[in-house]
Amino acid sequence: METNLADFIRDTPAGREADAILRKCVHCGFCTATCPTYQLLGDELDGPRGRIYLMKQVLEGATPTERTQLHLDRCLTCRSCETTCPSGVQYGRLVDIGRAVVDEQVGRSAGEKVKRWMLRAVIPHRSRFSALLKLGQIARPLLPGRVKRKVPQKVQRVVWPASTHQRKMLVLEGCVQPALSPNTNAAAARVLDKLGISLVRAPQAGCCGAVSYHLNAQDEGLDYMRRNIDAWWPYVDEGVEAIIVTASGCASMIAEYGHLLRNDPAYRDKALRISTLMKDISEIILAEKEKIKSLPGNSNTSRKIAFHSPCSLQHGLKLKGTVERLLADLGFQLTAVPDAHLCCGSAGTYSLLQPELSQRLLNNKIAALTSGKPDAIVTANIGCQSHLQTATELPLMHWIEALDARLE
Repeated sequence: METNLADFIRDTPAGREADAILRKCVHCGFCTATCPTYQLLGDELDGPRGRIYLMKQVLEGATPTERTQLHLDRCLTCRSCETTCPSGVQYGRLVDIGRAVVDEQVGRSAGEKVKRWMLRAVIPHRSRFSALLKLGQIARPLLPGRVKRKVPQKVQRVVWPASTHQRKMLVLEGCVQPALSPNTNAAAARVLDKLGISLVRAPQAGCCGAVSYHLNAQDEGLDYMRRNIDAWWPYVDEGVEAIIVTASGCASMIAEYGHLLRNDPAYRDKALRISTLMKDISEIILAEKEKIKSLPGNSNTSRKIAFHSPCSLQHGLKLKGTVERLLADLGFQLTAVPDAHLCCGSAGTYSLLQPELSQRLLNNKIAALTSGKPDAIVTANIGCQSHLQTATELPLMHWIEALDARLE
């Protein structure tokens, strides 16, 4: 694709990156076939190719409108188009650039600004989110059905192992996961403990930065990344093997630290090291699979499960099919899930900002997940887990919890 970027962005880091991405696009349209919003709306401008044209026009100097902004807002950033693209177009990075430019030129209504500020003021802050969730859980019996389903019930916490091993790995605790699903990281720690690996928590680490960054508060998002790097670096110096992430959405963000902080001389090298050390929990369990097979309690089960593969896992981290094969090898009976590449509609804050489209995607995903009549649903990302649970009575958990339960 030929480009002629406008003066305001041409020679900036964002402009150079956008120009390189745009030039890879060959207009083939393969991406539209796997785009969830294009499938729902049938509008070229609500698919990746159309959005690329819109962003190209704006970066070349055209004046964006609120309609331009809406088409970009409707994008889930699921990155399914990246998996499909034969030319390697890094659409996710391009849309972050395009949204920032459009927001600066078009602006937002006062109500939209307040909504987005509140999301950034609550979700990335573990203590604030936990306090609000506790209030919601107390009031849950009094809430109407639709709202009630969005407030998860309090769960019984499992024990974090007390033993220490020579092999050590860090874990990202994150922002909302400790409150919404406190047993996910505990389950990972218990499984790894059986493999002779200690999972270590860094108290000063927190949100991965994705919430702020994808809401166009990019400098704020970069500050969260720097804070995590500072919190983890003493452990890196001590030689931890890896930084384990059990939320694939956060993992796909941390995988980008090296790229996003490449222009920061104080953090560039450290950020690249962090991205290299980061591993989704599935990558560790896959490497230790044969040891797990020999553990007491690991045996075939008649319980059928459906695995929801988050977009961040299959399109962001490029680990499509990894967890499914791993669970099958470990003896779980997996049901077939049609259109497994499509988003569930969670997509970070998307379900709160685009509720109508998100609900349609959720209904389609639940229909696909339950089509094989599973006894439970497992996934690999806290956002998907919470979103899916609002629409089904089936047990729903992270797959590492299912493995932990069986090993116990």
